[in-house]
Amino acid sequence: MEHNEDMDFRIENQSCWKQRSKMERRGIICLVFSVCVVIAIIVVLAIVLPQKDENEIQTFSAPLARAQCNSTGCRQAAHNITSYMDLSIDPCDDFYLFTCGKFLKETVVPEDRKRISTFTVMDDNLQNQLKTLIEEPITANELKSFTLIKNLYKVCMNTTAVEKNSMSTVHDILNDLGGWPVLDGKKWKEDKFDWKWSIFKFRKHGLDTDNFLSFNLYSDFKNSSRRLINIDQVELELDRENWLKGIDDDIIQAYYQNMVDLAVLFGADRKFAEYEVQTMITFRGQLANITLPPEERRNETALYNPMTVNEAQDRFPTINWLELLNSVLAFKDRIITGEDTIVINVPKYVSHLEKLMLKTSKRVQANHAMFQAVRSLQNYLPEKVRRLQQTFESVLYGTVTRKPRWKECMSISTDMLGIAAGSMFTRKFFSGDSRKNAIEMVDNIRKELVQILKNVTWMDDETRNTAIDKALAITADIGYADELLDDKKIEQYHEPLLNYNTDNYIYFIGNITMFKTDRTVEKVWEPVNKTEWLTRPTPITANAFYDPSENSIQLPAAILQGVFFDIDRPQAMNYGGIGQIIGHELTHGFDDEGKQFDKNGNVRDWWEGETDKAYAEKAKCFIDQYGTIKVPEVNATLNGINTQGENIADNGGLKEAYLAYQSWIARNGDEPMLPGLNYTSSQLFWISVGHVWCSLYRNESLKRDILTDSHSPPHYRVIIPLRNSEYFSKDFGCKEGSNMNPKHKCHICCGRNPSIDSSKWDQVLGLVKFLIKNAIYGSTKSTFSILLFGINQTGEVRDSIREILVNFSKDDKNLVDIREQI
Repeated sequence: MEHNEDMDFRIENQSCWKQRSKMERRGIICLVFSVCVVIAIIVVLAIVLPQKDENEIQTFSAPLARAQCNSTGCRQAAHNITSYMDLSIDPCDDFYLFTCGKFLKETVVPEDRKRISTFTVMDDNLQNQLKTLIEEPITANELKSFTLIKNLYKVCMNTTAVEKNSMSTVHDILNDLGGWPVLDGKKWKEDKFDWKWSIFKFRKHGLDTDNFLSFNLYSDFKNSSRRLINIDQVELELDRENWLKGIDDDIIQAYYQNMVDLAVLFGADRKFAEYEVQTMITFRGQLANITLPPEERRNETALYNPMTVNEAQDRFPTINWLELLNSVLAFKDRIITGEDTIVINVPKYVSHLEKLMLKTSKRVQANHAMFQAVRSLQNYLPEKVRRLQQTFESVLYGTVTRKPRWKECMSISTDMLGIAAGSMFTRKFFSGDSRKNAIEMVDNIRKELVQILKNVTWMDDETRNTAIDKALAITADIGYADELLDDKKIEQYHEPLLNYNTDNYIYFIGNITMFKTDRTVEKVWEPVNKTEWLTRPTPITANAFYDPSENSIQLPAAILQGVFFDIDRPQAMNYGGIGQIIGHELTHGFDDEGKQFDKNGNVRDWWEGETDKAYAEKAKCFIDQYGTIKVPEVNATLNGINTQGENIADNGGLKEAYLAYQSWIARNGDEPMLPGLNYTSSQLFWISVGHVWCSLYRNESLKRDILTDSHSPPHYRVIIPLRNSEYFSKDFGCKEGSNMNPKHKCHICCGRNPSIDSSKWDQVLGLVKFLIKNAIYGSTKSTFSILLFGINQTGEVRDSIREILVNFSKDDKNLVDIREQI
């Protein structure tokens, strides 16, 4: 009976089946097939996706067998990494020592260096590249701009002329400036000196005019399409904290001795010089005391105090502002008027400066200004003067000797004539493929930043949308400006200098400085061109930047090489190298200072109140986290406030780079292993992150950087962001509570979960591709609805399926509809 009933059932179903149309039967078969495929995918996902238990950590073990890359680039990359690593260190204990330990043990800092690091190695390579270009013989058919920089380098290298002429040149300049009281003694006449009028004379000789006030030309913070002159507090040569301690401070004591010895070399009586320098040191301490400390200069709105020149005159009456500003500008065709707008960054400083200058003798004021002038020229003077500078730097940085003469001359020449040097470098050494690859990386990392912003739980929708708009609006200048390859533009820029030639090193430097200052001053009344090539960092700058007034990042060609970037090595290393730098710069748009600017580069309060409060709490976590770190080598504590912007950028940028690399794997599949490095691609990413920051400091230099630098020391730029990263702990299997995986972590934004082990990614994508290729369109939508319901928390899977659909569905309406669902 049971059997007969069963038979009757099957016969009945068979009858129904026959009754269906051919199209219906085809659809049912495909639906059953699709469901089977979905089940297979779910099984694979269940295997490769992390378990729901968030406390479970993957074990740090060898990856599944993968192909090995044996290209020259891969072999070199493997050697570079292994030569730095200390495999005796547990990566979950101190990842910095794990990646850099061998380097730290076996490296000796050269006597002329403050530190040695991957940056200095890259800079050495850059200097050698430039040396091959600038030491080439001058030819008749080369650009005159290239001849100009070669001539400057030659004049610098001509030590015979420097020894013969430079001291007398400085004496002539000092006399024209009104004399140096420490040299002239009682003969010095104070009626020859006025600190405001002296600015014009300093400007005429190409000397720094910022002896009492700083003059800058910035985009208007409220209207970034125009420029305004900014009057700011003075920037003293040493740190504010040193000056406040006065002569009892070791650094100030060394500085005092250097100034006395310098004056004596120029002909001063030692006893008299000691007294004069002491009064000058006291005055500088008073100047430092009225300046705003760095911790109080992070609010851009507080530093934005626009007023007309007439209003400044009423508010600060002891300064003739029209005379002062026109002395600084020394503009030929136009003058500043009382109706022009300027910005006084710190009005309280100017008020205090007025009072201080009234009670300070002109003699002390002049000594302060003339010492500044001589100090700025010290590198261009005879060896006996340069040795004095080295003696002081040995206290400041711990260095024992100066750099070789050619390196000093190369640095000075390429800094003074960066446009010419950058043009030469770009034509010879930079690959267009590197530029293209870097642009693609910027786009990929920006996508992750946008995804992160979409997932931030503490943001209100309006602030979130504005933040996303800003992220999408960030422009990127990669490698070099195309104009650097245009002979005509290069020659036009340098035209006023092309016929200048002298063997007097100081006059050569002064003339170039005046030329560059004039080019800046010319822009006072011009509207801002945010794409102007002349305002970009030169390609020979081995650094990266974010400009909040332009909402742009810059990656010069010089940083797209070496440890940061190489197209002939795994992308894991590039994303762990230049990728984290790109993410860092993008994140600066949202650090505690960058967040004050909108997408157009204007300072505007676009953060909703509760969201802004939530951000402040997140930022405070970083301030407290870094501010409690004590660096044992120098017994100094990091400044969590002054470093917060860079720390936020380090943490956020690293997350963006990691997620971008995981998405890259999702699109392209896993990468071959490096020879001798049995690590997953994700682990290689983290190793590359650590490798970038391998640095060995002299203690004096480390202490100096902790006091003055807005960045944390390299050791902590690695271990703190990695301690804050769940991704790192997962990839290396660091148990919760281990040194590299503490329970308490700081985050500004949450991130999506990459979820799938890269070594198993192809299994999932293969099934997905198979489903798409073989799906019958009538059932595909429902199939994908089931699939997406099962993996809707896995952004990486969803994004990658969408990528596949983009390729398969360009001309197919059914799949286009599916893509829009995802």
